[in-house]
Amino acid sequence: MKLFSKKYNQNRKTEPLRLGRKGRMSFAVYAALVVCAICLSTTVFAAATDPLTVVNNLSTFIFSLIRAIGLILLGWGIVQVGLSFQSHDPSQRSQGFLTLAGGLVITFTKEILDLITGTP
Repeated sequence: MKLFSKKYNQNRKTEPLRLGRKGRMSFAVYAALVVCAICLSTTVFAAATDPLTVVNNLSTFIFSLIRAIGLILLGWGIVQVGLSFQSHDPSQRSQGFLTLAGGLVITFTKEILDLITGTP
């Protein structure tokens, strides 16, 4: 077994791996995100003593995040439909309309759930 002998390992030279341009840019973006997350974070204290108020505030926050995602999908659906009319591609047009409809449903999730459950 010459592969694992000391003589084989002593003669073998190792060189450090070099990062290419893409690797350096990826690392720089990652480092910037970590620095922003550490430096720009703030401490948040709960001021409400009522647990129901805390749950309602969390629900409002989560539904606002869902609404933001829905608006992003809605905008992307509009872009896809516009591009499909420009390129005369029926499959892209159907995909755009599906994204548009999904964005609408996600945007108005809270209102749809309120209508289903009957809560004001």
